[in-house]
Amino acid sequence: MRSAREEKMTSIYRSLDDSYVSNKTRSTSCVTLAVVLACLTVLGIVLAIAVLKRPDPPKDHATLPRGGSNVSTDQCSMVLVESIPQHVTYKSNATLGIPLEEAWKDLISMATEHVDVASFYWTLTGEDINVNSSSDIPGREILKELEELPSRNVSVRVVTSVPSVRTNSTDLEILKQKGVQVRKVNFGRLTGGVLHSKFWIVDRKHVFVGSANMDWRALTQVKELGVVVYNCSSLADDLRKIFQSYWVMGQSNSSLPQPWPAEYDTAINKHSPLLVETGNVSSRIYLTGSPPSFCPPSRTQDLEAILSIISEAQHYVDVAVMEYFPTTRFEKPHRYWPFIDDAIKIAAFERRVKVRMLISCGQDTDPAMLPFLQSLASLDSPHQGISIQIKLYILPLGNQSDIPFSRINHNKYMVTDKEAYIGTSNWSGDYFLTTAGVGLVISQHAPHSVWKTEALQSQLRAVFDRDWHSEFAVHLGDLGHHPNCALARKSCT
Repeated sequence: MRSAREEKMTSIYRSLDDSYVSNKTRSTSCVTLAVVLACLTVLGIVLAIAVLKRPDPPKDHATLPRGGSNVSTDQCSMVLVESIPQHVTYKSNATLGIPLEEAWKDLISMATEHVDVASFYWTLTGEDINVNSSSDIPGREILKELEELPSRNVSVRVVTSVPSVRTNSTDLEILKQKGVQVRKVNFGRLTGGVLHSKFWIVDRKHVFVGSANMDWRALTQVKELGVVVYNCSSLADDLRKIFQSYWVMGQSNSSLPQPWPAEYDTAINKHSPLLVETGNVSSRIYLTGSPPSFCPPSRTQDLEAILSIISEAQHYVDVAVMEYFPTTRFEKPHRYWPFIDDAIKIAAFERRVKVRMLISCGQDTDPAMLPFLQSLASLDSPHQGISIQIKLYILPLGNQSDIPFSRINHNKYMVTDKEAYIGTSNWSGDYFLTTAGVGLVISQHAPHSVWKTEALQSQLRAVFDRDWHSEFAVHLGDLGHHPNCALARKSCT
């Protein structure tokens, strides 16, 4: 049973999409500006009070209390998965996830009954985007192996988005000819957004969640990050409920149910995570979802989880996302959307939590992001104990300049001293209000002797540190005239 405080917090989070404040132009009157600032101040106070009233998480890092958790009998194991673009190298002792190509091929080879895949779009061959590049070979191989699954009596279902990225892709037509079931979900009609989730469910026991679409560039030209959870039927069945919600909405005459039927409810959420014991590591895990209209009340929403993770951090918050905007991005007019921004400021200013943000920058990055990053970075004040550091992660183009929307760090994750979050959404308002996404939240405890080698949460921090200290990470103030970053052009004007 939830406490009154928890019910109040959930109510606050679920009402956020109804309460954000519209952007104002510079010509707005002083009176109107004062009203806006007053509203934002009140909102900040509400969030701050909510944060201060939260009970501290358990301090014992060796064991986890079992109350309020679903204890899994599965032998769940988790591995970090990465795609490092061609011609990008790290030091020999750097922490690296399992290659994405290897993980996907492994999942396909293991499949005996079912494969469900959700992806924003499909471009697994160079022809799909009018590019001739040998770096599409891994994508072609993945497509070929997926085509062969029905001949092995494996049922394959695919959901993708309408609207989607405009391409010449024939991937889905080829798959349908081979017996794969395909549905396109018209999120534009249903919510005004897109289906931006990226996940796999194999035999209702293995799961992949991460930043990678079904795109050959995700295997060789774009930096991706995700997680594979093996032999975890409880988690797979829970993710299947999200997939099923997309699947039924992929019918031509679909309409959003209110409320969602009971079969879409979940017993696994922030208040009742799945407890998994693997060797010396105890893990609490749960899935999050967006948008609110696709989440039954029992599902922890993506935004709720992100704000909660930031608010419960005691020492550090490390964030790696492709885009960061405290606004909406795709609706017109744009609206100010300060909830994650406020939570970060509260953590750094009131609790002296050290914040590091690694934001991607490439040739296609929207320069409008720069002022928001500068605003956060301006709060950094070591002599006051306030630490907000921001770096841009810029991949070298090399001889790949003819490949569109590549050479970018597509990661979407966060790690703190308490929890890790691996998601599928960029951090701006639309992704949490109208767009479909999922996230996996992991809180792990282990003896100090095995923490670095066996805990995924520790490995994720090591990956962040690797990227933060790499030659590809540039402090916001040192950006200068960097040729491969669109924000550099903005900062020099």
